[in-house]
Amino acid sequence: MACRGKITGICTSVDTGTSKRNVHQANVIKNYGVEGDAHAGFHTDKQVSLLSYEKIQAFIGNEATVKEGAFGENLVVQGLDWSLFPIGTQFRSGDVILEITHRGTDCDSCEMCLPRTECLIKKDGLFCKVIMGGIITEGDYLHVEN
Repeated sequence: MACRGKITGICTSVDTGTSKRNVHQANVIKNYGVEGDAHAGFHTDKQVSLLSYEKIQAFIGNEATVKEGAFGENLVVQGLDWSLFPIGTQFRSGDVILEITHRGTDCDSCEMCLPRTECLIKKDGLFCKVIMGGIITEGDYLHVEN
C-alpha cells in the first residue's frame, strides 16, 4: 500500500460553490483551512478538500477541459488510493497535518456539479480538518502520519 503521494495542485477560490484555480503554494491554517480560499473557516470539519490526481485523469477521458480545481478541491494528490484510509487517518506534508473527517459531499447545486452527470468531489473527494498548519507547495509529498 502506497503511504505517500505527491501534491500536484494547490487550489483556492474567492467564492464558495465555484471552481478553484491552482495557486501552487499556500498557507494552511490550523482549525481553519487554506488561506485565501472561500471554503476556509466555513466548516469546522471540512476545512480542506482533497481529490486524487488519478481520478481526475480518468475523468479527463470523458471531459478534456478539466483542470486542477475544477471540482472545488484544494489539494490534488497523485499516488494515494483514498479508499484505503479510514476516517481519522492523518496525513503530513512538512509541518502541515490533515485528518480525514468525511468522504464525499452532498453538494448538488454548485458550479462544478450542475453541468456534469458526475462530480468527482461529491463521490471521491476527501475532506479534512487541519490539525497543524504551515506552508505547502506543489511538488511536496503528503504521507500517512498514523
